[in-house]
Amino acid sequence: MVSKIIKQVLLYALAVLLLIFTGVPFLAMVNSSFKDQLEFMQSPWSLPDAITLENYAYLLETDFITYFGNSVFVVTISVIITIFLSAMAAYPLARLNFKLNTPIFVLFLVGMMIPIHTTLVPIFQLTVGMGLYDTLWALIGPYVAFALPVSIVIFRQFLRELPKELEESAQIDGCGHFMLFWKILFPLLTPAIATITIYNFIIMWNEFIFALVLTNSPGNATLPLGLRDFQGDFSVNVPGMMAALTLASVPLLLIYFFAQEKIVKGIAAGSVKG
Repeated sequence: MVSKIIKQVLLYALAVLLLIFTGVPFLAMVNSSFKDQLEFMQSPWSLPDAITLENYAYLLETDFITYFGNSVFVVTISVIITIFLSAMAAYPLARLNFKLNTPIFVLFLVGMMIPIHTTLVPIFQLTVGMGLYDTLWALIGPYVAFALPVSIVIFRQFLRELPKELEESAQIDGCGHFMLFWKILFPLLTPAIATITIYNFIIMWNEFIFALVLTNSPGNATLPLGLRDFQGDFSVNVPGMMAALTLASVPLLLIYFFAQEKIVKGIAAGSVKG
């Protein structure tokens, strides 16, 4: 009994410690976004003497809305394509027995081990050759490609845990693989879909290097590239950048807030067999 109480105390202490490490920087970011440049330089850690919205108003005068819209477009399309492709790829790997099942799955696992930056040159050449350079569509292909392996692994494990009786009953009713997957199994994948959505959304939303290499004009820049506008040659508009980062974090917070229960179930899928 005593050891159980000690264990719970340690777990709560660890949770509080993690909350401090993650929460304090976020609160400092939001706090700084309500200061002007002079006040921030004088007292960066104190509460603002008078809350000002000039940093947020300043964002409306820049191309922030364009950068934000570009990121929303690219990430949304990429996540949707990733979900459908990875779910369809995971279905035969999880529910069908064929000779190349394991080798194909191993290839997807290998895909998770490839450093994405080593592919920059060939992807750049391929993008130029296809006439997609400096377009938002140039980013969707690489984003989807590098999101597929881990998404397939998650979907495959979740599909393996669904009862076989669902499949057998559908086949008795004359349901083929296509109808079986889309009408019966896919609606049951909500926890896995939520997990894959938030995981890939965070990575794609913050991605910088492919956006830097595959786009050139400001009109096609995503949000991570646009944040450079707040940094000059000899100075940095820190409060303005903090306001931009605060707004940039809103979509991630909203997605996680509405999908957190499904995410937990998706992460736990397959950890306990029943």
